[in-house]
Formats: sequence, C-alpha cells, structure tokens
Amino acid sequence: WDTIVREGQSLLRNLVEIEVPVIAAVNGPAFIHAEIAVLADIVLASEDASFADKAHAISGVMPGDGVQAVWPMLLGPNRARYFLLTGQEIGAREALALGIVGEVLPADALLDRAWEHARQLAQRPPLAMRYARMTLIAPLREALGRNLAPGLVMEGMAILAAMK
Repeated sequence: WDTIVREGQSLLRNLVEIEVPVIAAVNGPAFIHAEIAVLADIVLASEDASFADKAHAISGVMPGDGVQAVWPMLLGPNRARYFLLTGQEIGAREALALGIVGEVLPADALLDRAWEHARQLAQRPPLAMRYARMTLIAPLREALGRNLAPGLVMEGMAILAAMK
C-alpha cells in the first residue's frame, strides 16, 4: 500500500506543480479518476463526455485518493458528497452548467479546439502564463496538500479492513 500512497500523491501533486497552463480534452466517459482531467486549467468536453467516480464508493472503496479534495471544490460540499457516494454520472452539458468544463463541442472538433487554445496561450508572455497557472491552481494545491495523504491512508485502511 505504501507504493500506492506514494504514487497516488506524486500523480496529483506533480499535476498541480506544472507551471504552465494545462488543457484537457475529454472525449467520452471519464469514470475512473476524472479528477485528473478536471484539474486542468481549460477543460473541454465532447458532447459524449460524462464524468463519474465509479472506482470508489459504489465499488466498496473509500473515495480518498484525491477525489475527496477535488470534487468538493468543483461541485460544492453537498453535491460532491452525493456525486462521490452514489456514482452519479454528470453529462457534458450538465458539466458545462456546473462549471466543471469550459466548453462542450462535437467530438470531431474537440482536439482542434484544444490545439487552438494551446496556440493562443503559447502566444502570450510566458512569465504571465506561468504565474497565472501558479496562482490559479494554488487553492487546489493547498486542498490536496491537506487531504491527499490522509485520504489515501484511510482508503488503504478501509480496503485492508474489508479483506478480513
């Protein structure tokens, strides 16, 4: 379990330590660790995209490897608890209305739009983009700093307890 805890922390911490804007293009269901995509600065979704946490509570696993920190910030505490405990699926249009994604596009236009954003960001002053990313991601970085390791440990304890 030590490896899972270390790698789980590294994955999300490394993502929020990237010092340039990050773009995610979600083309279809994101049901396992969708928090990775929604940690991006610009999140684009195809019309067929949907978001859920199918890897945890509905599978009998405690949601503790980052989802418990990310989703409450995006959805609010009550909605996030519902989302995480029920395995609720949020479709692309609802994700747009909730502010989880910035745009919903036809699948065949998704990557072109992501590259368009990338080219636009690349034309801006690099230092401004770096500092913008560092500032905008700070609340998520702080939440992960407080919640990621304890959540991973509790998840492991719950899994071990279930094995008895």
